Amino acid sequence: MEDQIALFSGRTLISILQEREHEFLQDINTFDDNNLLNTNIEDWCNLYEENYRFEPLLLKEDKIYIAQEEALVPVQNSWKGWTQEKGTKISYFIPFGGEEELFRYQPSAYISNGNPLIGKIYNDELVLEYPELHAEANKINLKFQHDLSKIQENIRLINQEVLDYNNSIRTKVKAKIEHRCQEIRQEVLHDQILVTALGYPLKPEDNMPQTNSAPTIKRKIAVSKPSVSKLPVAPDPVLEMEEYEHILYVITRMITVIERSPDIFRKIGEEDLRTHFLVQLNAHYEGQATGETFNGNGKTDILVRINDKNIFIAECKFWGGETKLRETVDQLLGYTSWRDTKTALLIFNRNKDFSAVVQKIPTAIQKHPNFKNEIRCNYETGFRCMLHHPNDINRELILTTLAFEVPQ
Repeated sequence: MEDQIALFSGRTLISILQEREHEFLQDINTFDDNNLLNTNIEDWCNLYEENYRFEPLLLKEDKIYIAQEEALVPVQNSWKGWTQEKGTKISYFIPFGGEEELFRYQPSAYISNGNPLIGKIYNDELVLEYPELHAEANKINLKFQHDLSKIQENIRLINQEVLDYNNSIRTKVKAKIEHRCQEIRQEVLHDQILVTALGYPLKPEDNMPQTNSAPTIKRKIAVSKPSVSKLPVAPDPVLEMEEYEHILYVITRMITVIERSPDIFRKIGEEDLRTHFLVQLNAHYEGQATGETFNGNGKTDILVRINDKNIFIAECKFWGGETKLRETVDQLLGYTSWRDTKTALLIFNRNKDFSAVVQKIPTAIQKHPNFKNEIRCNYETGFRCMLHHPNDINRELILTTLAFEVPQ
């Protein structure tokens, strides 16, 4: 266990947060121009939110426990000065969640009330020690409650600054990247105007493809391998979140096509709609997207498979109310095996009040017995959450529900 430290008495938290912000904004300046322009801004925002956020502190007061041991206690005598005599030390162990380094930083409105708060941090526990020559329960408990109250107040102040900082990361990253992209485009435009003014064509780069040549390489799925034991067993592929987001992006782009050609899709049914999505997905994934494919306990509407392993499963339905939506979730879960972790529901709406439908979707899914928690979703008419598998409460899968308005 480390030595005692003065809690909330180190560097100011605001200076730490400003350094972190400066760090990620400077990092954006190092991006390659082409990578910056050709990558979805929301993906960058997700990356920086994940890497630069602080986890707020949370004391688990319902799990506090104590320990008692003999200890030498400093005692001041009028004739001997300070000496050490045998006494009793009571230690309070307070489990906590969040980032332990936050105990070392000083909030903008530090609460000390005189003496600094002293404690130890070990194994995700805050330890407060009270050595007494003649230990009295009421006296020790009163000291502990007084210190605990000050700690709670400082954590409240720390967490408020942390939450404000965390909530600002996405906005600041997005603004920085958009500004850089604008600068890059202005530079490209300036160069184009310069070349045009010179009146001669630009020399082509070596191996540069001709403007009208069709691409021959389709998108490959980025597959990571989960950690495995040393036994010679082939690990199962796991769909990266980046690829999961790309599949959903392809799906949403297809909706743009539907919105721009309402007459074509006005009377189209679920099966035909699904076919249009499959066409788009197969253009990216070399024919690995299939429809009405047997998996689990039935046939799933959309399935992307690589090396005979399912990496994306989706079900398409027209909106029929909250009860039908939960039944569709049951249906989708029935199609998933224990290894399937990335799923989606595509909800098509032909009702007049599309906004009301979008608002009902989260409520309906949150009432499902397999629902665990909500996850941030960057789609305006989408909802993302974590579910557990039907036969294993500890096995989680991601479900993204996207609602689309289809012409009546």
